[in-house]
Amino acid sequence: MNEAIPVHRVTDFGTVKLMPDVDRARAWLLTVDGAPQSYVDLDDPAHLEFEYARRLGHVLDAVAEAGRALDVLHLGGGALTLPRYVAVTRPGSRQDVVEADRGLLELVAEHLPLPDGARIALHAADARDWLSAAPAGSADVLVADVFGGSRVPAHLTSTEYAGEVARVLRADGVYLANLADGAPFAFLRSQLATFAAHFAELVLIAEPGVLRGRRFGNAVLVAAHRPLDAGALARRTAADAFPARVEHGAALRAFTGDARPVRDADAVPSPEPPEGAFGIG
Repeated sequence: MNEAIPVHRVTDFGTVKLMPDVDRARAWLLTVDGAPQSYVDLDDPAHLEFEYARRLGHVLDAVAEAGRALDVLHLGGGALTLPRYVAVTRPGSRQDVVEADRGLLELVAEHLPLPDGARIALHAADARDWLSAAPAGSADVLVADVFGGSRVPAHLTSTEYAGEVARVLRADGVYLANLADGAPFAFLRSQLATFAAHFAELVLIAEPGVLRGRRFGNAVLVAAHRPLDAGALARRTAADAFPARVEHGAALRAFTGDARPVRDADAVPSPEPPEGAFGIG
């Protein structure tokens, strides 16, 4: 049983809590303003507790042959769950993590040490600003998991932002984004249209109940210039405790419908989740 003491701290953008998991000796849940944000097991960095994190992990496993080191840019830091995952599943990977909340980065660095040998550089900066200054063709993978409170910031939803993503990724690079929406999916459809304007291949991964409009929830958007093995992703996600559906091709275009790309001038944050949608009780 974990006898570690919870940590509470007011950081630059909210009230952060690190709470030990009573069932796993060195595992921690990070919440920001009461919303679960990250889960880390220091003894098993490859363990991905949250459903959306496992789906992102499945994509990270599939973007290149197993064990190959990659250059990965993470927009949004949290407790560094996915950088830790990449560090142990793809040793030698070079990773940059951009997190606007410097206090959060300091808290995580103080209480949740990184795996030995991890090549993870932490940067306290705005994600869009960092991306705009990043060299062209410098990343194999770009992961966006940025939430201001419980909403994706507007300046990370536009076609100008998607163009910067396309510029920074290498020709065979892959973009992954954790998004959240519910029926009628105005935000999610607009994101699909926005990234379709810059990338030839799109995949969407979400629980069937979310895609059918039964509840608000997370969806993982994957974008690339090269074909994505949707079948392999579907097999991986189907094996999870909470299986997800993988949409691509004609079905995804039908889901997108007549949605149009969003420009900076018209961009809005993702919708406010219904009360209790991501709560922990």
